[in-house]
Amino acid sequence: MNSKPKSKSKLRNLLIPWLDVLAITAWGILILKYWVTGKLNLLIHPDYFGLAIAGAIGLLVVGFFKAEELWRRRRRDDVANPMHINIFPPGWSASLLLITAILGFIITPQVFASDKALQRGVTIDSLGTSRLKPQAFRATVRPEERSLVDWVRTLNVYPEPDSYTGQKVKVRGFVIHPPDLGKEYIFLARFVLTCCAADAYPVGLPVKLQDNHERYPADTWLEIEGQMFTENLSGKRQLTIAASSLKKIPQPKNPYFD
Repeated sequence: MNSKPKSKSKLRNLLIPWLDVLAITAWGILILKYWVTGKLNLLIHPDYFGLAIAGAIGLLVVGFFKAEELWRRRRRDDVANPMHINIFPPGWSASLLLITAILGFIITPQVFASDKALQRGVTIDSLGTSRLKPQAFRATVRPEERSLVDWVRTLNVYPEPDSYTGQKVKVRGFVIHPPDLGKEYIFLARFVLTCCAADAYPVGLPVKLQDNHERYPADTWLEIEGQMFTENLSGKRQLTIAASSLKKIPQPKNPYFD
């Protein structure tokens, strides 16, 4: 009469260790998939690619040897009961990791855009320079060769906007319409990653248009050429781009880095 419950218990003890193997292997494959498909740069800074790839290969190696060990135990009919020193039922944590990895295969990482910036209460003042570190500041680069992030870094070091009046500019970014900006302006922004997507934040510069901003919906990627000048926006002197040319461009392959 008790043979059926014992059989179920034995089957359960056989399957639980394989959940660990599947979860470990799935995460290794998922990270490598993100790398090969170019999606890893949407999740972490390129400085950490090597660590992530090495970790993914390590997970695959661990999964391989763990699977080999389980097969050896099966051949010896010596399947030990797994030891889980935590408050959760055996196999619970491995199941959760496996489900998360499966969702990672199904759901494609998305680029942060204007809605994420506005959800964080973005205004002209908050899209400034205080969080952006100047470690990559390049003083010798010509103004028209600076990226949008380079311009923000430059302002972080030398914040007087009049110093840049008349300098040529050619930058790329996506459009944000902050609620405190007039219709003759857009805000051109980029998200910056310092470590991973969890710490991404937007930076950018206001752009004065020659026509109404409704021609450029939020999240439209633009390449803008023009000159710098100082404008009073929201009661503050702001370095602003006077646009002479606006060209719609596709979203870059790596939207967080030039």
